[in-house]
Amino acid sequence: MSDPTPVFDDLREESEELERLVGELSEDAWALATPAVGWTVAHQIAHLTWTDRSALLAVTDLEAFAAEVEKALADPERFVDEGAEEGAGLPPAQLLAEWRAGRDALHEALCSASRGVRFPWYGPPMSAASMATARLMETWAHGQDIADALHVMRPPNDRLRHVARIGVRARDFAFGVRGLTPPEEEFRVELTSPSGGGASWTYGPEDAAQRVTGPALDFCLLVTRRAHRADLAVRAQGPDADRWLDIAQAFAGPPGTGRVPKKGTTTG
Repeated sequence: MSDPTPVFDDLREESEELERLVGELSEDAWALATPAVGWTVAHQIAHLTWTDRSALLAVTDLEAFAAEVEKALADPERFVDEGAEEGAGLPPAQLLAEWRAGRDALHEALCSASRGVRFPWYGPPMSAASMATARLMETWAHGQDIADALHVMRPPNDRLRHVARIGVRARDFAFGVRGLTPPEEEFRVELTSPSGGGASWTYGPEDAAQRVTGPALDFCLLVTRRAHRADLAVRAQGPDADRWLDIAQAFAGPPGTGRVPKKGTTTG
């Protein structure tokens, strides 16, 4: 069994990097609209705070988490937005403090969890390492929404390997959530690492007939639906792989509308 510590540490670093981005913002900046319709910068951080709290309950208080699931089932269309809306109304300093305290508590709980134990979630149960990976993916993705609202370019780093891995593993889910039958054959995915030097991250059989290639950053933007395929240097070989790039997503739940192509671009 592999050591889960690296993903726990990477999650902490990803969160701290995002906090540095928002920590000194003015109140007006917290109210800026992000690409998620109806969500401001404050909504994005409030959502992360809410989800970290849910993850902490899943790891430490099964009865309380079950109650949260019941709330979600009672209003599946609104429960995520309502959680973000509640937190977004707090003063920025208080929201930041609650986010920091919640993620610190989650970090401790994940590090203390027994190996092999799986915890309930809104989707399939997850190990502590898988939960940390999912939290990192979501922190990075919502951080991208904030960066876009602030017109900030975030340098990519090798923590993206966690996001890429989820995106690859979620291939069949992306087909299924749209009522499509997943391809039977595996794809080969070859991604250029952000660290450069010719390093690449590879998934699937080397001799697979269908494949996806491109920069890891672009693939992660694609599978988190933070950029349109037409604006990214991700390429497919084979009809099923090509279809996947239109629908890929790394997160659970409905796909949403995604991003539109930037002005002047067209799909190829």
